[in-house]
Amino acid sequence: MQRLTALLAGTLALLTTALGHADGETTYQPTAEPVTDSVYAIIGPTDARTYENHGMNANYGVIVTDEGVILIDSGPGAFSGPYIERAVAKVSDQPIRWVVNIGVQDHRWLGNDYFQQRGAEIIAFEKTVESQQEFADQHMEGRLPEALGERFEGTKPAYADRVLDGETTTITLGGTEIDLSLTNAHFPGDAMAYLPESDVAFTGDLVYVDRLLGIHPWSNPQNGLEAFARLEAIDPEHVVPGHGRVSDMERARRDSGDYYDFLVNTVGEAARNFEAMSDVMNANDDLEAFKHLEHYDSWHRTNMNRTFILFEGM
Repeated sequence: MQRLTALLAGTLALLTTALGHADGETTYQPTAEPVTDSVYAIIGPTDARTYENHGMNANYGVIVTDEGVILIDSGPGAFSGPYIERAVAKVSDQPIRWVVNIGVQDHRWLGNDYFQQRGAEIIAFEKTVESQQEFADQHMEGRLPEALGERFEGTKPAYADRVLDGETTTITLGGTEIDLSLTNAHFPGDAMAYLPESDVAFTGDLVYVDRLLGIHPWSNPQNGLEAFARLEAIDPEHVVPGHGRVSDMERARRDSGDYYDFLVNTVGEAARNFEAMSDVMNANDDLEAFKHLEHYDSWHRTNMNRTFILFEGM
């Protein structure tokens, strides 16, 4: 029943997003959709950053405890903070006390300062903080300010108050246990969070559902494949991906895990064997298993190209 509830909630979120963007003018209104009794997901649009969606084209987590609310990632900036607060207020009267950063991409952490100024403790791995610092200038001058214009004003980088050592750890906030582990896939320093009691995984940008995952020059699909194997070993009942609807492991495998496998063991292996990049890309240009995913046409060849170059240099 919980699985059905989560899938229905995810579908409702996608429908709400689609309706909200039908005329290109309606402002996206984030909603905390139930995953379990105390765990919620704010499901962002699967399209690009826009003025109307506040750059919130990603998913965020809301965990309600007896001692306060935990956010998984803080959003793209100062302007989005009140939208997240309003979404949280509809499911809990507890204050937001903690923000756990599991993402390095701009729309995952540039809201840190907003919540930090309101008393929330920001928590992240040391590697996550280092990577955020490395990309901060690029993020402050890149796609977010271009999309948001004056809405981006007041946003500034802020980093974790509590920095976690190592690559895996367990923290307890408000009586809720959270297992954290680095994935280093989409961005170096990316992580995922698992809640054993609720059997919910927040994967960050390790998993994309409904849209094709993207490989940037700094991404590492080999790390993605290995991290996905660790996620499969956990086998959570509920998967909150970085993008797309709340899902289960079957869909996560179909939309992301199998694609990592393709990139590493088809494209990467071809590069190791000194095959011609153009031959590999042309032979795999039209993949039935993935072509239904949003952004396939704009990302698939780029993903193959960047993966080939990565493995060619190994």
